[in-house]
Amino acid sequence: MLGITLNADAYLDRLQQEIARIDRAAVQQWADLLYQAWENGRFVFIFGNGGSGTTATHMAEDLGKSSLREKDLHDESLKRLKVLSLTDNAGWIMAVGNDLAYDEIFVQQLMNYGSRGDLVIAISGSGNSPNVLKAVDWANRHGLITFGLTGYQGGKLKQMQQHGLHVDLMDMGMVESVHLCVFHWVLNDVHARINRDGRYAQCAGAAN
Repeated sequence: MLGITLNADAYLDRLQQEIARIDRAAVQQWADLLYQAWENGRFVFIFGNGGSGTTATHMAEDLGKSSLREKDLHDESLKRLKVLSLTDNAGWIMAVGNDLAYDEIFVQQLMNYGSRGDLVIAISGSGNSPNVLKAVDWANRHGLITFGLTGYQGGKLKQMQQHGLHVDLMDMGMVESVHLCVFHWVLNDVHARINRDGRYAQCAGAAN
């Protein structure tokens, strides 16, 4: 944990340095895949363990609510982004973990919900969480698109995923912070594209 040895100034400086090292092409691809899922009416499934699990919850909530303008949330005619965090179905997770195995908690849900062309966002700081890997393996074999968010050395997830964003850092807290920080730009970009807003407003004018 870097904060044990670094004071607040040094820690925040290091966080800025790590964000600056992120692969911008991977960030853009993440946004592209989410927008394409919306455009094609595909589902987006997000999952991880611990802090990454709550990151999945946060991402699903933001993408579900904030991909449309607030004034449009009652408009039933608008297409919505179909997004679900697989970390939030507590009863199902406990049943599968108790009756089958903990490494089955995500893949069993994907078997019920997932279809070819859907997008899977798998989060694992170490890249080696067995339940994440099992779900990604199933998704790859059944025609889903997989995007991994990893840290440390990337682990097995970085090798299995079709696409991904890697934070090359041996500190779980900062890896998780970078994942969520970068996500908020991705969210804004997807929102702007769906609503033809901000830098995409000119696209709406061209379409008209």
